[in-house]
Amino acid sequence: MRKSSSDTASRILDSDLVAAWFFLAPALVLLGLFVLYPIGYLFYLSFTTGSFTRAGTQWIGLRNYWRLLLSPDFWQVLGNTVYFTVATVIPSLVIPLGLAVLLNRSLALRGVLRSAYFLPSITSLVAVGLGFRWLFQTDGPVNAGLMALGLAPIPWLSSPIWAMLVLILLSIWKQLGFNLVVFLAGLQTIPQSRYEAAELDGAGPWRQFRYITLPGLRSTIVFAAVTTAIFTLRSFEQVYVITGGGPLNSTNLLVYYIYDQAFAQFDFGYAAAAATLLLGITLVLVSVQLRTSTE
Repeated sequence: MRKSSSDTASRILDSDLVAAWFFLAPALVLLGLFVLYPIGYLFYLSFTTGSFTRAGTQWIGLRNYWRLLLSPDFWQVLGNTVYFTVATVIPSLVIPLGLAVLLNRSLALRGVLRSAYFLPSITSLVAVGLGFRWLFQTDGPVNAGLMALGLAPIPWLSSPIWAMLVLILLSIWKQLGFNLVVFLAGLQTIPQSRYEAAELDGAGPWRQFRYITLPGLRSTIVFAAVTTAIFTLRSFEQVYVITGGGPLNSTNLLVYYIYDQAFAQFDFGYAAAAATLLLGITLVLVSVQLRTSTE
């Protein structure tokens, strides 16, 4: 009896395993075709000269990576990307966090304000980029407003410093709504009893924020920081639409540099090496976020 029951249980487990693989198969096939295979081919291409045809591709080993290390343009682009990422991530965390704390209270029209702040996250980045280019062009509304105040117009899109600032402002505005929703969700996980106990002990709003809100949002802040950093690292549309990497290569970011090397210079192997580096940076950020969320 025991043997027959164990055989029956093993058959059920085997049938459940077959059924599970059967239902997972379509997703695994799509994952392999559209994620794993492109990543593998990208890695392979980074060790070749790159070509439209397999016959024109030649294996050159680490030469593309060596070119990256020796290229002044690549280091300038990498520096632009790091500066752009840091200057975007910090305000994209501080501003939504402050707004989330305010909107988490009982305010009039709180639902309307939440929806209004989230609108940038669902707006087309190309459309937003075109709007920002119109706002900050030489004879655009922003300079018109400055002149109405008696101030000199600013060359927003023709100055290396100001052009990068425009891209940073657009990215902060674009990411604000998403991070706001993330922080609001995180605030709901903090027990209200902690705030009530702190208030009874005489703790003011700042001490409650410092010792209750911030520790309670630790994993949420890390998640928002990582997702924002990934968003900025893959920035392409705003550069393509607004500045085209200029002026003087000052707004050329890593994804736009990869695009330019691949589809303007047709140097696919070199572009694949730069893309592999970007993939490595992204995987490091994701691993940090996963490690923090499991602690």
